[in-house]
Amino acid sequence: MKEQNLKNHARFVILYHVVGFLLLLALLIGSIVNVVNSSKENLYSATLILVTNVLLGITLYFARAFALKANDRAIKAEENLRHFILTSTALPSGLNYGQIVALRFASDEEFPGLAAKAKNENLNGTEIKKLIQHWKADHERV
Repeated sequence: MKEQNLKNHARFVILYHVVGFLLLLALLIGSIVNVVNSSKENLYSATLILVTNVLLGITLYFARAFALKANDRAIKAEENLRHFILTSTALPSGLNYGQIVALRFASDEEFPGLAAKAKNENLNGTEIKKLIQHWKADHERV
């Protein structure tokens, strides 16, 4: 696999992030046009199609949001365990999810120092990632 670093670690899936969004938007616009142009006899089914499309959008949004939240919780637990294994102490309290997620890319050698620095200097995720000298790839994330 290609070596991960700050410039290429983000995941961008064209089929999901672009095509899926555009298709959902087209479906929503089409169903709105269908409701506006429908006759009195077809208004009920046109409205049901619109409501179904809105429900699909809400469902897709929350399915992604819930999966990301579960992923964040798993990352927090994994990095807390890694910090404990390396230092015999838990992660410094006060680190937010963004900081912890960024710290997961740090090698074991620089992880404890970067965690302390992130807390003391209130670094954001991007600042932490820029400080990483030896990138620890994460090819299994979703």
